[in-house]
Formats: sequence, structure tokens, C-alpha cells
Amino acid sequence: MKAKNIYATFSLLPLLFLSGCGAIGAKSMSVSVVYVATTILSLLLLIGYCSLVKKKDPWFTPLFASVFIVNAGYFSLSISKTLEEALLANRIAYLGSALLPLAMLMIIKNSCNIRFPKALTTLLITTSILVFLIAASPGYLDIYYKAVTLETANGVSVLNKEYGSWHCVYLFYLLSYFGAMIATIIYSIAKRKVNTAIQAVVLIIAVFINISVWFLEQIVKIDFEFLSVSYIISELFLLAHYLLIQENEWFLLEDNKTAQTAQTDTQISNANIEPHSEPESHPEQIPKDEEHLSPDLVHKCEYLTSQLPTLTATEKTIYKLHLERKSTKEILEELGIKENTLKYHNKNIYSKLGVSSRKQLREIAELAFGNNTN
Repeated sequence: MKAKNIYATFSLLPLLFLSGCGAIGAKSMSVSVVYVATTILSLLLLIGYCSLVKKKDPWFTPLFASVFIVNAGYFSLSISKTLEEALLANRIAYLGSALLPLAMLMIIKNSCNIRFPKALTTLLITTSILVFLIAASPGYLDIYYKAVTLETANGVSVLNKEYGSWHCVYLFYLLSYFGAMIATIIYSIAKRKVNTAIQAVVLIIAVFINISVWFLEQIVKIDFEFLSVSYIISELFLLAHYLLIQENEWFLLEDNKTAQTAQTDTQISNANIEPHSEPESHPEQIPKDEEHLSPDLVHKCEYLTSQLPTLTATEKTIYKLHLERKSTKEILEELGIKENTLKYHNKNIYSKLGVSSRKQLREIAELAFGNNTN
């Protein structure tokens, strides 16, 4: 399925889920039914991602697993018969809820081609674990819930909570991550690290869905965790965004392969037409003091100048940026591509022009063209 079609499909999911939640306010059994549906769907998405997506972002697996754990916890809570069972289910839900914002931030960061120091990543993981331990303390300590009881209506169990002094830690944790996600997206847009406007919009939607639902749950007293639905929608938008990036990179690779094939066919055709002709030289492009150059360097200069027309449009742009002594970071920002894509283009450029590195490329080009390297 094309990534653009995935966007349209996912946009219908909120209506699909909400249509099955008509009796939520009355605490009917439909609540448990919806939790069953979200749990099964999140499990299928986890299995589908692990088995069907070949090129994986390492943070998508924790994201899909976290969403499944959250929904499994909500469902277990809805059918709990004792307070102990309910608290255990609540801990399961919080395990996923604590890890999920971290996974979302790391996916957005990777999608925007932004690097975090390893120390910062370690700090974020450690913080997530500590927040989970605080949220899992009810039943042992009264710092998160000062008091908690189990209520059951029409077969659906709900925790009646009186929040403790440390409950604000989790709220601050969520708001901090939401802020970090938005800041990352804004930074990537400003630095042109997001290739298209639609990618930026999808990332913003994925974050604001959860922010909106979270604020709604803080304002309106409801007995259904709409975050169980919003988490699924958000992960689907992030997955669609990731697949769109992969699709764009695939088309880019195919364009380069097509250009290389055309180049090879042209060379074969020319060889068949003029089998004994010598390669065209460009003596006017070689420095006047070429007698001071070794035969090998003269040959490299002639070869580079003769092969420049074989570069694709993207490769010519990168070639010029190299000669302008742009850094890797500057090239990535200017072209809005990922480092792996740049490496792929560099490999093709070096191979076509007969050099082995960026340094050698500059040296040979400067010898061949002097100061007029463009």
C-alpha cells in the first residue's frame, strides 16, 4: 500500500473507534469490547510491523510494543475483580505509557535526521524507568495515589483515585515529551530536514492527537481511556510517515540506477559505432604546467573531466557542494536528505570520476580546472 493512501485510511480510524463507544458514559460492557478491539489491533500491528517491514527503525518495535502493553493493561483493568488485580493491570498500562513518549520522540528525531548525544538518550531511558516506578507505586506507597478503590458497574471495573503529591511527576513527564516532540519538528522544518510539507504535517498531527486527547481527559470526566485509541492512531501516522520516507528514497535509488543504466548503454553504443576511436580529451581544461604532473595525475584529470557529464543532476549538485568545501552537515541541510542517502551518492560520484575520497575529488578537480572548479 502506498504511504499516501495509508494517510487517508488512518484518518478514518477515529470515527471507526468512536462509533463503538456510545455507551461509555453508562459504563456498559461496550467499554471492555472496545478495549478488546484496541488490544487485538495493537498486537496485530506489532506482529505486522515486525514481519512485513524490511528496513526498520529500531524505535518502532518499542513503540508498537508499548501501545499493545497500554491497551492490554486497560483491558485487564476493565475486567479486574479485585483491587490487587486492578492495580497490577494499572501498572502494566503505565509501563507502556512511560516508554511510549520516549519511542515517539526518538522516531520523530530519526525521521527528521537529527542526532542526540548518547548520554542524552541514556538519560531519557533512565528517566522513563524512574517515572514508571513512581506510577507503579500504588499498593506499596501513597505518593502517586493517596487513596484508591475499585468500583464496578455493569461488569466494568474502574479505579477511583485520589491523587498523591507525586502524581504531578507523570503529568510533567508527558508535557515535557510533547514539548520536545513539537520543538524537534519545528527545528527540522526550520533547518529543512523534512523533505516535504506533508511529512511535517503528519508529524504534527501524530503529536497533537495525543496532546488533544490528554487535555480532554483532564477536563472531562469519562470512564474510558481515549488515549488507547489515540496511541494507535499516532503510531499509524508515524509508520505512514516512515514508509513515505522509505518510498521516496526507493524512487531516488531507482532514478540513479536508471541513469547509470542509460550511461552504460550509451557507452556500449558508442563503442560499437567507433570501436577504434580514442576517448575525447579536454586539454584546455588541464593546467598549463601539466608537464610538472605525473602521468598518473594527468590521466586522472582527463578521466574526471570526461566523466563529469555522466553524473546525474543530484550527483552534479553534490559534486559542486564538495568543491565548495561544504561539510557533510551543510550538504544534508541544504539538500534535505539523510546521511545514508548522501553516502550512496558519494559512492556513485567517486566511482564514476575515478577517485576514492572527497579529498582526492577536490584535489583532482582543482588540478583539472584550476580555480574554475564549477
